[in-house]
Parts: sequence; structure tokens; C-alpha cells
Amino acid sequence: MNEFRLTDWLPTTKKELELRGWDDVDIILFSADAYVDHPSFGAAVIGRVLEAEGFRVAIVPQPDWHGDFRDFRKLGRPRLWFGVAPGCMDSMVNKYTANRRLRSEDAYSPDGRHDMRPEYPTIVYTRILKQLYPDVPVILGGIEASLRRLTHYDYWQERFRPCILCDSGADLIVYGMGEKAVAEISHTLQAAIENNHESLDYDADGKARINTGTFREVITRPGRIPQTVALYHKAGIPGGIREEDVVLHPHEECLKDMKAQAANFRHIEEESNKLHADRILQQTGEDYVVVNPPYPPMTQGEIDRSFDLPYTRMPHPKYKGKRIPAYEMIKFSVNLHRGCFGGCAFCTISAHQGKFITSRSKESILREVEQIKEMPGFKGVISDLGGPSANMYGMKGKNPKACERCKRPSCIHPAVCPNLDTDHSALLDLYRTVDNLPGIKRSYIGSGVRYDLLLHDTKDERANRANAEYTRELITRHVSGRLKVAPEHTSDRVLQLMRKPPFSQFGEFKRIFDRINREAGLRQQIIPYFISSHPGCTEEDMAELAVLTKDMDFHLEQVQDFTPTPMTVSTETWATGYHPYTLEPVFSARSPREKLAQRMFFFWYKPEEQARIKAELRRIGRADLIHELFGPSPAWGRDTNRHGHSTKTSAPHTTKRRRT
Repeated sequence: MNEFRLTDWLPTTKKELELRGWDDVDIILFSADAYVDHPSFGAAVIGRVLEAEGFRVAIVPQPDWHGDFRDFRKLGRPRLWFGVAPGCMDSMVNKYTANRRLRSEDAYSPDGRHDMRPEYPTIVYTRILKQLYPDVPVILGGIEASLRRLTHYDYWQERFRPCILCDSGADLIVYGMGEKAVAEISHTLQAAIENNHESLDYDADGKARINTGTFREVITRPGRIPQTVALYHKAGIPGGIREEDVVLHPHEECLKDMKAQAANFRHIEEESNKLHADRILQQTGEDYVVVNPPYPPMTQGEIDRSFDLPYTRMPHPKYKGKRIPAYEMIKFSVNLHRGCFGGCAFCTISAHQGKFITSRSKESILREVEQIKEMPGFKGVISDLGGPSANMYGMKGKNPKACERCKRPSCIHPAVCPNLDTDHSALLDLYRTVDNLPGIKRSYIGSGVRYDLLLHDTKDERANRANAEYTRELITRHVSGRLKVAPEHTSDRVLQLMRKPPFSQFGEFKRIFDRINREAGLRQQIIPYFISSHPGCTEEDMAELAVLTKDMDFHLEQVQDFTPTPMTVSTETWATGYHPYTLEPVFSARSPREKLAQRMFFFWYKPEEQARIKAELRRIGRADLIHELFGPSPAWGRDTNRHGHSTKTSAPHTTKRRRT
């Protein structure tokens, strides 16, 4: 078992700098999460990457933003730059429910405390740093800044806001997974010091330090570093406005014209999902926001290097005796890949990680499993061998040239792309290899599974057999009593807006799940996730969802009211009233009363909800559903087919499926 020293973590205090023999640092990262030195925590990843590049890096986790700002002063001024990494989750989603109520706990704070981070820490931290150190560059990273890089809707303030650089006063955004960009920025700034750039600052000991003037000269003005966002006056845009640039409707126009905002988003999403993206420009006030295209997807060697860095995989010792809920959930799990080609309309993964899958090598994954085996409290069970979607490991286009021309936001909606290799063989081999390691009793799949990939019928019979074999092994060996899947709704019309497969596919997968459990003598549950109040969803849709799921013998627990978060198709549709790809009007439940009226149908089985549900069904003219919902429950309702799909609302679909 590993025995760690305090110096095995990145330093967080002056004392920890002294233990390393450092009198200053190159980069200081301010994080709104507790510091967990684990590859699932963004600040730790960026810190370890920069450390591996030869820089001295410190982390200040959850600084106190009140009073004299001593946490922002304690490490002094860095040689190169400050970084603000507000956390693994959007701070407002982390803090509030869709009904704007305080969540039961903050999953990324010690003991779940709510008072460890402000709202919008990106803005709060940056303003403090600029007040204390006005001439030191501040770079924003993490999901909060990444998804606010252009005009975006703020659900909690009920308004459209400009690029977060405008509100925060920061110098640059690194969006998405930022390892490559922060390394290139840091090396460029270090070169400016070594070359004695004329605008450098010097401290009393004669040491050179980067200031905002140097930063503008070597980083912002050339504008060459991919995956970054900066503000420019029109005359200062690097290379000027070029013919190939995507020029969006200005921010001020979007405030007046919701169709302009909706139209913008289609371009933003398409550029986010292209292998060869164009630069995006948007005028905001007197300035232009310039979004440079992202780096190409990481190679396997690059992602391996990131995951193979010397993480302790443990919270910093300052949290001894305290529980960090998010860490407890993932500490014995392994992330297999980055990216997701699902393209779900309400999800931000592709906007942040991209749709192209970057998979770790089998060897890198096994090295991490060996680390986990040495962790305190490990009892032989891997809680999750997964990723953004559990079963996309190793998948990519068969013809890379076709992928280079593609700008589809999803590789599997409205149908699985014929160029997509959906073979699960590599994943199946990985599961078996991990399970055969000495000291491993079992590995589970805690991430969500895309059952539409499992049901897809390809022209490759070998792949079809492997996928059927994967399905059986998943169900019999890797389900910890409950398998999580996300049909999200039962109405095909709503599912089309969500970019999800028809509900009949969930019914088919559930039959396969039940049959395999019977054959294996198992008594496991399938746990479906559903969303209410998504754009396009009506109370009648929710009432029919309640009837269909009741007839399938579900008492729903894993449910969610749609929460508009920046940079998703669903949020833009909800906030503007128009679908970004068609510019046609779409109904959305917007008021608290409308949203609660939809959500209550999830809980038809609760006696305290029944009177309200009956009254609402009479009000919307669907009293016929009262008997179906509260009368005797047959194995399948008379208005459903054998898949549990409503014959009243079902629409034909063309996705080919096979028997498993």
C-alpha cells in the first residue's frame, strides 16, 4: 500500500512551497472544488500536466472570497499566470435544482458544505485577482467558462449574457479539455522571459515576471494558440476578419432578436463538432470575441500521458476525516475515454469534450487499475469502467476522410451513421482482462449505456455477434443489481427534439434485459432516466409517459426536470422559443407552475399527488387516462404495443435492429 508524503500533492500553502524548497511559483490555479489529486478532477489534471512540462504549479482550493482576500494573497504573484478553474460542474447547477432550490449538498466540497464556493466563482475569483494583481494575466478554464465563451442564456438570472470575459475581466479562456493549450501558453511565456522580452516586469531580486502587456504581445495579439478565446477591437483581430471566419450575429442584436440568437447556436455547435473547424467571431459592444478552433482530438499516446501522471488519487491531507461526496462516488472507478458522439440536445459533453472519441490504451487502463488495488479501503470491486457514455470505447469512423468532412452533431441520431464502427469487441476484451487481474473480484459499469448502439444491426456479422456477446456479459457480470439507461421520454416527437432513439428501442432492450436475467437466474432491475419540461414536451406527453411506464411496472425515481444550461440546443430552444436548426417555434414549459405540472406525473403512485393529477387530466381533456393510471395495471396497457410504446403516438423509425 502506498505511503504518501505531503509533497506528493501539488502545494496549496506557503509551508508546502517551503517543503519543496520553492521561493516562488510559475502558475497558481484557483479552484472552486476541494483539491482531489485524481484524473477526474480538472484542476488536478491541469496542475499535473504543467508540472510534467517543467513548471512550478500551486493550487488554492476553495479560497475564502470574503474579507481581506488572504487566500488570494498567500502565495503571492506567479511568474507566468493565474488560472481560474471553477470546478467539475457548472457552479449554478452544482448549487441549485431546476426549481432554483438549494441542493442537499455540494458534491465537490468537504462534508458537502454549501458555503465553500460563491455563485459564479469564475467571475468572483477573477475580479478579486484583478483587484489585487491588476497586471498579472488571468486565464479561465473549466466547464463554467468553456460553455460561456459566447452569448449564452443564464437560467438563474433569466437573461442572455455576453462572453464571460466581459463580465470577469480575465485575459483569456481555454475552452474544452485544456491540457495542450495551457502547456503551449506556458512555454510561449517562458520563452518570452528567456528572450528578455522588452515589456517584462522584474521583482526586487531581479527575477523576470510576465505581465498583461507581455501576455498581449506574445499570446493575444498573435492569436495563434488553438482552443482559446480572447477579446479584440476590430482593428486588432489577428489577420483581420477573414472570408472563412464564421461571423455570428452581434450580442446586442441577439438581445433584441431571439431568432438571431437561435441561428447563432447552430453555427457554434457545428464548429464544435468538426475535425477542421473555422474561427468564430462575435461583436460584443465595442469589441469582438474571437474563438480559435480547437486542437485536433488527442492521440492515444497523448491521453495516456495525461492519465499516467503521478496522481495520488486521494484528497489533499487537509481534508483528513472529511467526506467529499463526488470523490467517494468515483474513487474506485476508471475513465476509459473522452468524448461522446451521442449529441443529445440537452447535454454539454460534446461542447466541452467534443464528439470524437479518444480512447486510452489497454495498458494505461490496467496501470490505473493496479493503482486502485493499492488504495486504502479497496475491496476488490471496481465501481465503474466507463466514460461519458459507457460503451463508446474505441469507436470511430471506418473511413477517416468521411469524418473530416462531417459536421453532424451526432453520429447516432437520427440514425446510426453507416461509417461508424460500433464493434464492442475491444471493450469486451478490456472488461475480461480487468476481471482476470489478481485482486479484482468484480468490475461494474456505473456510467450510462447507449442501448441504441447495442441494438444496431450492421453489415458486419462478426461485430453483430460481438455486440450481442457484450450485451449478455454486461447484464450478467457488470450490473450491480441495477443498470442505468436513459430513454429520457416516451413520446417520439419529444425524443426527436432530444436527439434520442424512439421509445420502442427501450422496450426492446428491456425485453432482452429481462430475458437474459431469467436465463441467468438473476433478479436485477433496469433503472430508466426521464426528463420533464424539455422543449416540445406537454402535460399530455407527461401523462402518457406516466401510463406507459406504469404499464412497464416502473415506479420512477431517477427523474429530472429540464434545467437550461449554457451551450446546448435544448437551452437555446427553451430560451429563444425557436429551434436553432429549423428556426421554427417550439413550445416549452417555462413557468414554475407549468414545470411542476409536468413533473408531478412522474409520481403518479404517490397518494398525495393523485387528486392533483386527476384534476389536471380533466383540465387538459385527457380524463380517459385516469382509469389507465389509477385503475388496475395490466401487464401491458391496451393502448401500448409489445414494446411498451404508445400506439397513439408512435411513429415509424428506420434504425435497423437485430435480435440479441
